[in-house]
Amino acid sequence: MDNITGMKERKRALKDHNEALEGRRVSDSHTSLTEFVLPNDANTYGNVLGGKVMHLIDLAAAVAAHRHCRKTVVTVSVDSLRFLHPVKVGELMLMDAVVTRAFRTSMEIQVEVKSEDLLTGEQKRTCSAFLTFVAIDEDGKPTAVPCLVPETDEECERYEDAQRRRQRRLDRES
Repeated sequence: MDNITGMKERKRALKDHNEALEGRRVSDSHTSLTEFVLPNDANTYGNVLGGKVMHLIDLAAAVAAHRHCRKTVVTVSVDSLRFLHPVKVGELMLMDAVVTRAFRTSMEIQVEVKSEDLLTGEQKRTCSAFLTFVAIDEDGKPTAVPCLVPETDEECERYEDAQRRRQRRLDRES
C-alpha cells in the first residue's frame, strides 16, 4: 500500500512540475469585476463599506489566481490597503486583477479598484492591493503553480517588483 501511495504522490508531483514549466501569460489571469454600490453596502455617509471593498478585492484576486493555475487557491495575505477616494451609493466599483508573479506554490495578485460615476463616466482610483494566494491540492497541501511569462515592459516591471515585495513580506515574518 505504501508503494502505491508513494507512486501516486510522485506522479502528482511530476504533473505539477510539468505544468509549472509550461508557464502562463499575465493576460491569461486578467479578471475584471464590476459591482453596483447599493444602500445596503454603505455606511451612514453613503460611502461603500471598507469591508465590502476588501471582500470584492479578495474575490477578484481569487478568480485571477484560479485562472492562472486552474487549481483550488486560498488567500495567504493582503498587503496594506489604503482608501484614497470613497465610492458612493449609485456608483460602480470597477476591479481589475492580474497575477504579477508566480513562485513555486504561491502567486502575487494585484487588484486595482476604481469608482465610476454613472452619470458623468468619471472614474477615480479608490485603492489597490497586492494579495498572496497559494494553490492547494485535494489534500489541502500546497502544490506547484505554472510560472508567469510577462510580455510587456509594464508586466516585466511588476514581475520584478513582486520579488522585492515578497522578500519584504518574508523579512517581516522572520
